[in-house]
Amino acid sequence: MERLGSGIQAGRLSPGEYESNFSDLHPRLDKHEALVAADRCYFCYDAPCMTACPTAIDIPLFIRQISTGNPLGSAKTIFDQNILGGMCARVCPTETLCEQVCVRNTAEDRPVEIGRLQRYATDIAMETGHQFYSRAASTGRRVAVVGAGPAGLAAAHRLAVRGHAVIVFDAREKAGGLNEYGIATYKATDDFARREVEYVTAVGGIEIRTGQMLGRDFTLGELTANFDAVFLGMGLAGVNGLGIEGEDLSGVEDAVDFIAALRQAMDKAEIPIGRRVVVLGGGMTAIDAAIQAKLLGADEVTICYRRGKENMNASGYEQDLATANGVIIRHWLAPKRILGKDGKVAGIEVEYTAMRDGKLGTTGETGVIAADQIMKAIGQTFVGGGLGTLRMEGGKIAVNPEGRTSIEGVWAGGDCTGTGEDLTVSAVAQGRDAAESINSAFAAGMRPAAAAVA
Repeated sequence: MERLGSGIQAGRLSPGEYESNFSDLHPRLDKHEALVAADRCYFCYDAPCMTACPTAIDIPLFIRQISTGNPLGSAKTIFDQNILGGMCARVCPTETLCEQVCVRNTAEDRPVEIGRLQRYATDIAMETGHQFYSRAASTGRRVAVVGAGPAGLAAAHRLAVRGHAVIVFDAREKAGGLNEYGIATYKATDDFARREVEYVTAVGGIEIRTGQMLGRDFTLGELTANFDAVFLGMGLAGVNGLGIEGEDLSGVEDAVDFIAALRQAMDKAEIPIGRRVVVLGGGMTAIDAAIQAKLLGADEVTICYRRGKENMNASGYEQDLATANGVIIRHWLAPKRILGKDGKVAGIEVEYTAMRDGKLGTTGETGVIAADQIMKAIGQTFVGGGLGTLRMEGGKIAVNPEGRTSIEGVWAGGDCTGTGEDLTVSAVAQGRDAAESINSAFAAGMRPAAAAVA
């Protein structure tokens, strides 16, 4: 197939180009590199990097353990707080979290490579199959976890360690949630998401049932009747629509579906891509979709965002990564209508935007960007059925700081709750903390949910 054929097509590149383009973005440090990187840490007392980490990993300690030749000890320090520390080391926006507040992050210096050091330690532990935890004696308690993503897996692991039996239900064919289906391929290579699920569940006491959807195959009422506690960690399954003319044309797709298809493809050459691709949005999904479109062989990829650079949810590092890969980022543009020819995308009409009196509005000035493929990345929504009387807030599940919902015996965490940032590490923290709350409730004889959401 010709590399520069018209329209959307697969196989634009050679096998070698696909392999190179989708190789590991940041290969693991070797032993010498890790020791050198660890030696740069000042091992601060009351380290700001710890405060910036949503899971509160003792970062100075795990780096000190690496520097003294104890990567397994380092991995345990990480896993004690974040059992999905391997994936978080790959996908966390460390440039806006721990590394941003590193005391070495100055105009004259650069921060300690905390993320890469975390990967070094956790990879060694996982590759050697070293397990740091064993299950406590069985409590006889059974907990249902809905969603096998970061929040659900973190909750399941902590509950299993405490001696409770856990059954995880997930609507998809594979466990892993966002880590399996929503992460750019070059950030988590070698089927890492699957291997991490296997590592987490190796502690025992966790059964995962895939193809099981809340609201279709069972209800929340059925779960509360058959389990001692329930944790909801379904994430966000819905995608916002544009609501403009031409959205139903061939060549318009959701960026999350594109990313998922690419993640699951055994052969990247099977994924079709346009010559001129426009991605609408300003978050990580938009960046991941745009970069991968370029890596698949698109001639021109443009991100259109309705606000300014500083308003984009994607970090400055990710924006720079996109432009380094040849992606064009255009700000202050809103989609007006998608133009078509013969039922297929031919371009998109955009309207310039501006801030007036503190509010975003259009200026009336328009322009057209030629395109044969449009990807929507303008946010995801919570889609939940079978929840009964569960209280919602802002379209998501309302919870208190422990993750308790308005229904006794039901906890929730992760993106479906709308608490904290929509980050893998935040979901892990919420799942872990909810599990501890569930365990405490069991120990206290399952107190009434009076302290939960009113």
